[in-house]
Amino acid sequence: MFPTYDVIVVGAGHAGNEAAAAAANLGSKTLLITMNMQVIGQMSCNPAMGGVAKGQIVREIDAMGGLSGIVTDESMIQFRMLNRSKGPAMWSPRSQNDRMLFAQKWRLALEKIQNLDFWQDMVVGLIIKDKRVVGVKTSMGHEINARAVVITSGTFLNGIIHIGEKQFGGGRAGERAATGITEQLVELGFEAGRMKTGTPPRVDGRTLDYSKMTEQPGDEPPGKFSFMDTTPLTKQKSCWITYTNPKVHEVLATGFDKSPMFTGRIKGLGPRYCPSIEDKINRFAERERHQIFVEPEGWETVEIYVNGFSTSLPEDVQYKALRLIPGFENAKMFRPGYAIEYDFFPPTQLKSTLETKLIENLFFAGQINGTTGYEEAACQGLIAGINAHLKVHDLPPFTLKRSEAYIGVLIDDLINKGTEEPYRMFTSRAEYRLLLRQDNADWRLTEKAYKLGLASEERYRRFMDKKEKIEQGIRLIKEAQVNPEEINGYLESIGSATIKEKIRVERLLKRPDLNIYQLIERIPHLETLRRYNQEVCEEIEIMIKYEDYIEREEKMAQKMMALEDYRIPSNFNYDLVKALSAEGREKLKRLRPETLGQASRISGVSPSDVSILMVYLGK
Repeated sequence: MFPTYDVIVVGAGHAGNEAAAAAANLGSKTLLITMNMQVIGQMSCNPAMGGVAKGQIVREIDAMGGLSGIVTDESMIQFRMLNRSKGPAMWSPRSQNDRMLFAQKWRLALEKIQNLDFWQDMVVGLIIKDKRVVGVKTSMGHEINARAVVITSGTFLNGIIHIGEKQFGGGRAGERAATGITEQLVELGFEAGRMKTGTPPRVDGRTLDYSKMTEQPGDEPPGKFSFMDTTPLTKQKSCWITYTNPKVHEVLATGFDKSPMFTGRIKGLGPRYCPSIEDKINRFAERERHQIFVEPEGWETVEIYVNGFSTSLPEDVQYKALRLIPGFENAKMFRPGYAIEYDFFPPTQLKSTLETKLIENLFFAGQINGTTGYEEAACQGLIAGINAHLKVHDLPPFTLKRSEAYIGVLIDDLINKGTEEPYRMFTSRAEYRLLLRQDNADWRLTEKAYKLGLASEERYRRFMDKKEKIEQGIRLIKEAQVNPEEINGYLESIGSATIKEKIRVERLLKRPDLNIYQLIERIPHLETLRRYNQEVCEEIEIMIKYEDYIEREEKMAQKMMALEDYRIPSNFNYDLVKALSAEGREKLKRLRPETLGQASRISGVSPSDVSILMVYLGK
């Protein structure tokens, strides 16, 4: 009934979809297995994509030829560029999305991929021969053969949903948990753990009083995620902000004795940076209020996502507390918030390709690796799908360095440091934030993806055209000069220092109080730039304004590159290196880093350990 596939992807969430799309688009015969074809690409939690550092990841996925950026643009109801008041390294795109449209667009995009087949079933086990995966077993009794398998199980592995004192098996509200895989992997020698995440209640938007809230409109004009020609929004839906208060906190506290988190029924660790409302009022007792974001779930639906009110308290406590929030006095609840516990596998058990160290051709991506967030999952899926394809076709692996992408930072953090709580990406995790801006993701990654065969000819052509315009624009500004009589009147009008002699336009653009549009409008030599779009002009400005800082980061990255390129044999015997510290030796033996760069970032491996290793390997 089934052919032998090159790649089987287990799970059709954000990680699974990107993995399946990447493997199939690269030419592998791919099968995507999901327990329910109706919820492919479902946004399990908030109806939004991007945000701080996460938006950069979506842009990177898009630059590589992944689909998350395009799907996001096609289902967007609002766009905002966060942190505009800060430097460009911090600018982070974020969108609100139509939940139903997002899933629909994902499924239709996947169905257009020729090499991709679908099967609705639960995978209950793997077929392993000689420490190599060769297929999967399903609950319907099928054995499907494959040369590589990517597991993207999300929160479904032995998932348990908690609402107050109630608990029941499930991977998501209304959907059953997946069983069998964890038990087999543990038997094979894998280490497993438990994590927790939560989601807030959903309410009927018709029952809210928005006059008591603060409106949060989208940007005008709205931006987008994809570097391709997706259609920008012509209208947007607003979000709203309100706050909890001491009365809300008092009611929530009445349910603490039934909270699965406080009574110890939940063993898994939850995300530190997205705590439940009960956790917030318990940990920050001195605060009288917490911010609540009121987010529409789509263009037509009345359902509202109550961001900031994640909870697993009993339904009646949730309901009473909700109705004490300004604007929620008459709120009707569609469904309660809940917490979910699920199995994960500490990611130190993975190579940088996301292939497991124990079983060849078996890859993990997404929440199974201890991460949280759609964007973190999607980028892992992309890398796992690429490398599954490359592995079965005997091609060199593909990885990204920390200086090349937030994706590289995320995977490097996971495989070297591991995580004991759900890992979320932040700009502060990256050493080279100015190099890893959201605006230059295509500059960093599209050519790499094109050489791989993942970025299309059209995408590459668009990028090369943009690159040429940017380079022309930079040359033009560096060569152009301006006389005092041409610009001093304007400089005086905005309170900027006047010039006394003819100077290069580049020097003016480096001033913090001047932007490229002000100069294009007033300096005839720059007239050519008027034909360039906003994306190109912004990148020209950033590259000139921050040139010195960018060069400094590039030099730092090049210094580290020497360690990254210094490979350690996979069978290297650390016991032969007597001068290593005891802790360093133990960590190196357990984690088996692939390069000296990776070794240098392992907690417990000292700089002297790295130097000793370098000398020993040099011999």
